[in-house]
Amino acid sequence: MIDFSVFEKKTGVIFKDAQLLQQAFLHRSYLNENPNLGLAHNERLEFLGDAVLELAVTDYLYRKFPLQAEGELTAYRSALVNAVIISEIATEIGMNDFLLLSKGESKDTGKARQYSLANTYEAFVGAIYLDQGYDAAEQFMARTLYGRIDDIVKHKLWRDAKSLIQEKAQEYVGVTPQYKVIKENGPDHDKHFTVGVFFDTLQVATGKGKSKQEAEQQAARTALEQKGWLD
Repeated sequence: MIDFSVFEKKTGVIFKDAQLLQQAFLHRSYLNENPNLGLAHNERLEFLGDAVLELAVTDYLYRKFPLQAEGELTAYRSALVNAVIISEIATEIGMNDFLLLSKGESKDTGKARQYSLANTYEAFVGAIYLDQGYDAAEQFMARTLYGRIDDIVKHKLWRDAKSLIQEKAQEYVGVTPQYKVIKENGPDHDKHFTVGVFFDTLQVATGKGKSKQEAEQQAARTALEQKGWLD
């Protein structure tokens, strides 16, 4: 079994309940191969952590930007808690080395791993909240996540990607982008969507998300990056 004390020392978060820490890293697929582990997978912790994350980020942005309107604050929050950003942070703090995945899942280092990492970060926040309370969870996010907002605001990464790519596509190639669901998987309570953005019949990029809207936004953002249309 993985030695999670290494991760505790790295993050400075020492758990009272070691099983909560382990559960935060436990992917559903791992239990399929290890049914007698005696722990649940991390999806309930992810559900809780997502709510704690949203509250903490909302409070932080409200205080940091006292003159910004509700619409811009909402856009800032969506950009900051984007699965791509969260998975990058999870990677930076070493979560990838502690994931409990099935043999099949562990071989996938693409989008599926990205979402596993983002979900694990949220589950870890939920685990801290249960183990040590809101303040400890918020302090962890302050150390690892909040600093990203400066870059997001500086480079205007908070802008609605779908609106921007529609504007750019009409300007440069004379088409209106269309979105199509390419794939959806997962149980009803935890759906994941893969959406493609198309210029006429040409698929320009894909995006993934827990909703069609999130997947469309990621697809639009990826298309903007590939086309060099982010100013």
